[in-house]
Amino acid sequence: MSENHSGREESVSTIESATIQPIPADQRHGRNRDMFTIWFGTNIMILAIVTGALSTTRFGQPAWSAALAIIAGNLFGAIFMALHSAQGPRLGVPQMVQTKGQFGSLGSILIVGVVVCMYLGFFISILVFGGQSLASAIPFLSEKAGIVVLATISVCAAIWGYTLIHAYARIMTWASGLVLLMAFVWAFIVHSVPAHFFSTDTATPAGFLSTFGACAVWQIAYAPYVSDYSRYLPAKTGPRPAFWMSYWGTSIGSILPMFLGAGIGLLRPHTDPVVALTQATAGISVVVVVVFSIGVAATNAMNLYCGTLCTITIAQTIFPRFDPRGRERALVATGLCALASSVALTGGSDFVATYKNFLVLLLGSLVPWTAVNLVDYYLVRHGDYVVEDFYKRDGGRYGRVNWPAVGCYLIGVAVQLPFMIIGTAFIGPIAKMLGNTDISLIVGLAVVSPLYYFTATVSARRRNCSAAGDVSAVGSDREPATRLHPQPPNRQEPPHRCVTGTKNLPTGAGPGAENAGE
Repeated sequence: MSENHSGREESVSTIESATIQPIPADQRHGRNRDMFTIWFGTNIMILAIVTGALSTTRFGQPAWSAALAIIAGNLFGAIFMALHSAQGPRLGVPQMVQTKGQFGSLGSILIVGVVVCMYLGFFISILVFGGQSLASAIPFLSEKAGIVVLATISVCAAIWGYTLIHAYARIMTWASGLVLLMAFVWAFIVHSVPAHFFSTDTATPAGFLSTFGACAVWQIAYAPYVSDYSRYLPAKTGPRPAFWMSYWGTSIGSILPMFLGAGIGLLRPHTDPVVALTQATAGISVVVVVVFSIGVAATNAMNLYCGTLCTITIAQTIFPRFDPRGRERALVATGLCALASSVALTGGSDFVATYKNFLVLLLGSLVPWTAVNLVDYYLVRHGDYVVEDFYKRDGGRYGRVNWPAVGCYLIGVAVQLPFMIIGTAFIGPIAKMLGNTDISLIVGLAVVSPLYYFTATVSARRRNCSAAGDVSAVGSDREPATRLHPQPPNRQEPPHRCVTGTKNLPTGAGPGAENAGE
């Protein structure tokens, strides 16, 4: 795979000026391997270890079954995540801006609003969890002080933007990777492994599928913002390098810490995973917990950056002349961080426990969105979008509301409910019949993908037939003399064309343009 450096790269010390605007060709920069480091480095964190521990504690799987489910779930979910990442170099816009191409300008607000709520919830939960982890490792640091430290790091990275976040991830790739290796050695070589560690008699289909689903959803949760971190890559990068670097970065970066978590769960099945990690890595536990907690801050910076761009996207949709830049991103990011931090400091663990159930529902609502987005991009439009139409009040050729897409999305949410388990608050009837196994992810993808493809192609065929009828009607009304000079064939503009960056955009295209479709 070739590396690309073209374009003027901003310094890490420079605050990013763009927000949701298309990235012009002369500002595209970066290397293919940046997609590996950002997803590898930010996945090695405490939260991934805790997720891996679920396989052997809550779901009761032995080592071999837990490892197989973790590998399979991550490799499966990462397919969808990486397919979204591959869209960034071609279109050069944030993922939620591009969602207007499927749902329409106003229809997309439904999806973007869900994403804002979800990532604010993630941000708050990770603040609380990271604050607890830091307090457990550093005696003089309280939990609330830990929350403030992580929030400050996250908001600074979100304000500085794209280049700093990538640099942060490159550092964490090496730091977290080295500490992860040390943790494996300390937990399973320096300390003895009990005889039951390799037991093979407790594997169950329900536990395997639950572990598989948790890991797959871990990956799909990145889908709404993954292309935000590939949109600066030069267009000539192409989809394949962006796909594979993102795919292997997020897969390996998630599988390894989840392996550690699964092993820690077997070593100390009745102990809190963070405490168990501290005990299993006695001697280097402070370094392990601190580095992994700093990794959490990198992930939270990405959550805040995404939530900020999504909030700006909603504002620009309502006010098309709004042209936000670095200052506006800083103000929105600071406001969202202040809101989230106040909830984390006052609500703490009680809020997280209540919000976890809601997050499961929000994550479930991502599944039909990712199905609609990927089918539309790869199978219906083949990546051909008119980028300037994303910023028009009336949605341009994509309209205000694309009802077929919205309808498929709502059907997808509804069809998952009987198969869904929302913490302790709700167990769907079919999930209960399957031994409390949540397979809503598979059901949502299997239903929405063909449904949207059929609906979109039928709708496109009807529009084409209607347009052809209008042309015939106009032609039949012409004077006979006009037929002496027929127009040469194949001169009409194709129904969809891709505008990459702003190179081919008309003057003033993008947010705040005079031709904002009013």
